[in-house]
Amino acid sequence: MTKPLCLNKVSVHLGKTRVINEISLSLAAGQMVAVVGPNGAGKSTLLGAVAGAVAHTGRIQWLGGKVDRRKIGFMPQHCTVKAQLSVLQTLILARHEQLGWHVGAHDIDAAGRMLQEFGLEQLADRHVNTLSGGQQQLVLLAQRLMRQPRLLILDEATCALDLRHQMIVLERLGAYVARTGALVLMAIHDLNLAARNTDILLLLEKGSLAGQGKASEVLTRATLRDVYGIEVDIVQHGRSAPFIIPVSPRSERQAWTTPAAGFRAPVESNVA
Repeated sequence: MTKPLCLNKVSVHLGKTRVINEISLSLAAGQMVAVVGPNGAGKSTLLGAVAGAVAHTGRIQWLGGKVDRRKIGFMPQHCTVKAQLSVLQTLILARHEQLGWHVGAHDIDAAGRMLQEFGLEQLADRHVNTLSGGQQQLVLLAQRLMRQPRLLILDEATCALDLRHQMIVLERLGAYVARTGALVLMAIHDLNLAARNTDILLLLEKGSLAGQGKASEVLTRATLRDVYGIEVDIVQHGRSAPFIIPVSPRSERQAWTTPAAGFRAPVESNVA
């Protein structure tokens, strides 16, 4: 399997602080990759570097060359629209480099189908800047997909959505990957959604890569204790990904070698 996205000793400095520490990895296309980690781990910075939006040292290659921001889909965190464009116009704008000033019926039809996929067809004529944060997030994600990018980089693209819409978005992204063979690289906080909807997890800790692989390999009790500072129960669900159940934050004053009175130590269990 070819691996068109390659990072070699990628570092990012903000002033005198190194926030990404010589990360090297290779990722194959045709999969969804979740970037997880606690606040301040460097998720947004790493995604920005891959997208070409954040200065870095080391080498990042996509399809054997530099990342061309015009040919990928990048949705940074806190992305909003201030212009008074309708939802439909916003989607069509995604193809402006290919279309120039010429918009054909097939482009409008494609935008209409994308609106339907995300349940936004009733908002087609609304100005984007009048929508809720979650609705804007859906519109902007649909806009990125309008370009049919082979590399799609999403920084917390589901953070403003309710649980149902988070699941819908992840389902749509999975279908997009299956249909196009694209690589989706996305930062996500919900470990259970990441475990059950992506193929590989990249776990960051203080700017370094602390783990890479399937959810069952990366999301262990020991790793979550060390990286997130939490105690968890891990419930295995047949052959699917595990469920992570937070139990308590780890106390810095407690060694956790002996359970406190009344505390039920986390155990791994199996549910058929």
